[in-house]
Amino acid sequence: MNSVTAHDYAWIRTSPLFRHAMESGYTLTLIRGRTPREVLRAMEAEPRGTGEGTAGLIEADDAHRAEVDYDYWDESYVAGAFSTPGENGDWTLVLGFDGGLGIAGPCVETLSKGGRAVAHSTNGGNPIDLFHWFEDGELRTTFEGPSSRDGNTPDELVPLLREVGFPLTPEGEHDESAPDVDRKAAVLALAERLTGIRVTESLLQDATYELGLVPEQPAEEWTGVVIDITDAHGERLYREWTYEEIATASDRARAEANAPVVITYNEPPGMGRSEHETGEWRASAWRVPRGTCCGQPGTSGETAP
Repeated sequence: MNSVTAHDYAWIRTSPLFRHAMESGYTLTLIRGRTPREVLRAMEAEPRGTGEGTAGLIEADDAHRAEVDYDYWDESYVAGAFSTPGENGDWTLVLGFDGGLGIAGPCVETLSKGGRAVAHSTNGGNPIDLFHWFEDGELRTTFEGPSSRDGNTPDELVPLLREVGFPLTPEGEHDESAPDVDRKAAVLALAERLTGIRVTESLLQDATYELGLVPEQPAEEWTGVVIDITDAHGERLYREWTYEEIATASDRARAEANAPVVITYNEPPGMGRSEHETGEWRASAWRVPRGTCCGQPGTSGETAP
């Protein structure tokens, strides 16, 4: 029985390769029963030959970045794939320094039919770390924080999550009394439990990758936005807005931004007339378009009656 835990992946914190992956953003996907060529074809990747080790993969991706003039908004990237033995047969390992975009969900669902696919990613910067487990075309479990899971069977992996080191109760809630853990190391251990593949620095560095240029994915139509955040103490913030609510709020903010600013002030008493004689100061106002500074009567805006 595989008893790997997060401790077996402590090497990632001293690895230059892993540091590059975390800084650039990466996706590592393991797919059972598919060849590297099949996987790249399903990803609609344009063949780019082969690359020796991660150095060859990074070199090819850097060359592509130069081709697109390092356009920050261009989400195409070079992925590398190779075959490796694992549980119940051969698997394809796909690695991309893709900013954490990952292989499109429908593509992984298709590739996992009749088999299994496991993926984990980081988006770089202030990272969002995601994990996905597909089984026979179905997304079984996915999460960012292990105590806030989704998928068709979100709780099925709770025993394994606890075994690899995640601080969870038997019910899958955050366990404040449990020791903290390196979550990325624990995710790698969980992936090994599900695939039988021990990912090591040498495995990634010494492989010969089949390379493919993955095109930008078309933007998906969206109907709403969900914010679902669980902090280190297990406290969850969940908010959901529909497209209509966001559009209405956006229109209202735009209208307020374009509305004129009304400036009011009190006029001093007229020449030769005391404040007592006038009884009070008259209030006047000018309508001044936004962006106009210190509007003056007769030069900007209209004098209110």
